[in-house]
Amino acid sequence: MATSPVSISRAAVTSNVVSPEERKARIDLAACYRLVARAGLDDLFATHISGRVPGAQEHFLINPYGLLFSQVTASNLVKVDIDGNIVQDTPYSINPAGFVIHSAIHAARPDAMCIIHTHTVAGIAIACLQEGLWPLSQKSLRYHKRLSYHDYEGKADDLDERSRLVRDLGDKNALILRNHGLLTCGVTVMRAYHLMLNLEKSCRIQLEVMKSGGKPVGISTELQDHAARQHDRDDRAGENGRPDGWPALLALLDKLEPDFRD
Repeated sequence: MATSPVSISRAAVTSNVVSPEERKARIDLAACYRLVARAGLDDLFATHISGRVPGAQEHFLINPYGLLFSQVTASNLVKVDIDGNIVQDTPYSINPAGFVIHSAIHAARPDAMCIIHTHTVAGIAIACLQEGLWPLSQKSLRYHKRLSYHDYEGKADDLDERSRLVRDLGDKNALILRNHGLLTCGVTVMRAYHLMLNLEKSCRIQLEVMKSGGKPVGISTELQDHAARQHDRDDRAGENGRPDGWPALLALLDKLEPDFRD
């Protein structure tokens, strides 16, 4: 398999001015890092959450390599372009593997405003199963016919893998990277976070059922389809005036970890 190693470089910075829209995007993304860490879904420096910067340019924000998720703030997030250029003054660099995965999806999916990738024990365990995620629970039915799989190709630090990642994700918002971990994306940070939280819980539930040795209760294909459509409706919360819960999560962080806004 031909490979093209990632090269992260620093572009000439013409301005470090942050627009109000970018500032909000930075705060939301930093909050997501803190929430993922509080949920125990982080993995030291090995995984990433990215957010598209509002505006005409193809820029996105990602964590500075070497900082824990619990140390990410709005100001230390690193802004990069699709070609791997760091486009702001910063003392930090980024992880090439994170760039490969996130740049591929941001370039191909303008609707993917936020992308979350995790390496949890439960997520990797399900990723190691040939049959993947089972339609066992109300949680897992959210992903019925709405989940893709991407075969393992080694550490994701080759640019050539990007086209296959995009192909396998397609138009879906949840992806199991076989032998590797989980990925979700969304039109908002909250949507991506909610999808990841429920995908993680779905994996944990399946492992508990498998460990129990009992016979799972089957769910008909018709009922799987019905439940998945119900989840689709609920996932559009916020589009019809229904609260999506994000302000409540920000308020929680303001009380417990207010430095995420720094």
